[in-house]
Amino acid sequence: MNIRVQKLFEAIFTLEDMREIYRGSIPTGLDKGEETAFDEKIAELKAIIGELEENKGTARITKIAGTLDIRSREEECINIQPIQAAGRLTPEARKAIATYGDGYSTCDACRKPFRLDKITKPGIADFHADLAEYVHMDVARVVPGARRGFQAVAQSLVGKGDSVIVSALAHYTEFLAVEGAGGIVKEVPLDGKNLITPDATATKVEEVIRETRKTPALVMMDHVDYQNANVHDIAGIAKVAHQYDIPILYNGAYTVGIMPVDGKALGVDFVVGSGHKSMASVAPSGVLATTDEWAGKVLNTTAMIGDLTKRKFGIKEVQMLGCTLMGGTLLSMMASFPAVKERTLHWDDEVKRSNYFIEKLLSISGSKVLSEYPRKHTLTKVDTTGSFDTVAKTHKRRGFFLSDELSSRGIIGEFAGATRTWKLNTYGLREKQVHYLADTFIEIAERYELPIIG
Repeated sequence: MNIRVQKLFEAIFTLEDMREIYRGSIPTGLDKGEETAFDEKIAELKAIIGELEENKGTARITKIAGTLDIRSREEECINIQPIQAAGRLTPEARKAIATYGDGYSTCDACRKPFRLDKITKPGIADFHADLAEYVHMDVARVVPGARRGFQAVAQSLVGKGDSVIVSALAHYTEFLAVEGAGGIVKEVPLDGKNLITPDATATKVEEVIRETRKTPALVMMDHVDYQNANVHDIAGIAKVAHQYDIPILYNGAYTVGIMPVDGKALGVDFVVGSGHKSMASVAPSGVLATTDEWAGKVLNTTAMIGDLTKRKFGIKEVQMLGCTLMGGTLLSMMASFPAVKERTLHWDDEVKRSNYFIEKLLSISGSKVLSEYPRKHTLTKVDTTGSFDTVAKTHKRRGFFLSDELSSRGIIGEFAGATRTWKLNTYGLREKQVHYLADTFIEIAERYELPIIG
């Protein structure tokens, strides 16, 4: 590990030890033994700061709790892992974790009616309103990941044997949400460009009606699919769904938090996003937003009464199981939110940088892009069968040679050993990092005498 990065972590850990001393003290202050322990930690911290300034030293701490490695990949490397790029925490989120990491920290000032979205200190209630406004819907809830948003809608709208229209590229969690509700998925096929079209959706709906003599209960559609990261015509698909009076769920796992999303302009009934994938938040976290028309159905409150105690919890929402994100998970999302809102305004710059890299990759003879090109998103599926895989065929490390070459230059996150088809994501990388990334691939190609076009 880079010695400065090592010392940064050691300084953070030492400060946490100092915090713990205060957590074990009484409100009037530290006793003599605690003061001694605190002074010892100050001396330790000063020594670490000195090593930071001198850019030298040895590792004092190599494990957390004796078993956990220090995760320094974001500090030491350029990480192009497909699902991690937009989930990197902002500095504000990391600070929020430091202060709100305790389990039920969000509940410090919880008062009647005892529900997460009603808490005003910290400003969780206002945050829910801001989330709804952010995606241009009427009501929003935070949920433990996008999958729980799918689940909440499916359990509310889908009955046993009901059909649900999904994409042929739908995420497995959409399947599970439908299955859990007792429904059956019906997939819309792709066109020649690996896109889901409104016409294909209409054809599938008609097919389901003929087969089942019943209109599908729901359409669940990805705006950007996770396999190719192609951008699908959600607005057109939503029009088709509503022509048949079918509500539509917008899967924004790869859009909400990284690019502008206007649920009402798209004509959708539900917007689901992923906090840990696209909103710079701790996992598991996500958002479910809907219109006033459907809020009463999906966010219904419990009507059940205990037969012995006659207890009732009417304010608690059934699909939310009362409350969802407690503690640091939610506060990380809230702390990142200002930066997340700002970054969506610069989505075009992110796509521009993505296309710059892909253009350079394509200059390596034999490389292809399996996603739409020019790119409309920063997540991309590439095919290097005709380039880097030709090296892998005779290299003693096979496909792992590319991982070795990249990691030795500080590039991580590609699928280890993959030199045929694989995915990467440039989201959040600064321009100099994208240029370094592109130059690295060109350098590796030249080292193995792969032709460069242009």
